[in-house]
Order: sequence, then C-alpha cells, then structure tokens
Amino acid sequence: MQVDRIDRRILDNLQEDGRIPVTSLAERVGLSPNATAERMRRLQRDGVITGFRAVLSPQALDRGLTAFVEVKLDRTDAEVFDSFAKAIRAVPDVEECHMVAGGFDYLVKTRHRDMSAYRAFLSETLLTLPGVRETRTYAVMEAVVERHALPLPD
Repeated sequence: MQVDRIDRRILDNLQEDGRIPVTSLAERVGLSPNATAERMRRLQRDGVITGFRAVLSPQALDRGLTAFVEVKLDRTDAEVFDSFAKAIRAVPDVEECHMVAGGFDYLVKTRHRDMSAYRAFLSETLLTLPGVRETRTYAVMEAVVERHALPLPD
C-alpha cells in the first residue's frame, strides 16, 4: 500500500485528533471533504487505520501506578507460549504484553490503583498464569514520554 504526502497529513491529523470533522481535516490537508473522506475509507480498508479510540487518564480512573514486568517462563516451547498468551489476554490489568528476545520471555505493562493492588495482582494473577517461573517488576515513578502517535515516514 502506497501512502503519499496527503495520506501522511491525514494520518498525522487523525493521530492528533481522531474526532476532527472531515470538513476541518479537508481544509488542513488541502482536499475537498469528499476526497478526504474517500482517502480515509481507503486507509481503513487497507488496514493503515485500524480504529479510533478515546485516550483516558489513568489517574482519573484510579489506575495511577504503572508497572513493567519481565516474565520468564519455565519452558520455551509452543505449548507454554500459547497457554501463557491465551491466559494473559484475559487479564484486565494488563495494558500491553510483548514477547521479546533476550534474558526473559515477555514484557508486560500493567496499571493499578497503588502498590498494594499491584502486589495482589502479582501474587493472585500473574504468578498463577501457565508457565510463569520468574518475574521482575519495575514500578514507574514518572512517565517522561508517552506517545500515542506513530512517526510517519517522509
């Protein structure tokens, strides 16, 4: 799929404000509203735009503690990977989970009310998931950069 200069301008604007009216977006990118809407439909159809969502404040929703957790599994085979992946997808406190290469198997980003809530999550949920042998937790003191937009190529 080719993404041209105008597509990139549309995508940049939508990443900044996904609720921008098509007429306003069209003015910003220099196209008619119909042409802009058609490009947006094409970008969605081609899988470049995968959805729209609201960005929520974790603090306002009593989820002010972010923790990153390294998870090491007891075995590294397809059965354990599949079991762990299926189980972690069902855990609501998990914001992100990535299989990684290196000294551990998964990096998990979680959000909690406070350290007490995290400790309960760790002992009652994470450590009970299939294959989990060891974890290492990093509690976030301050989010220095949290981008919700992808940099687009020129």
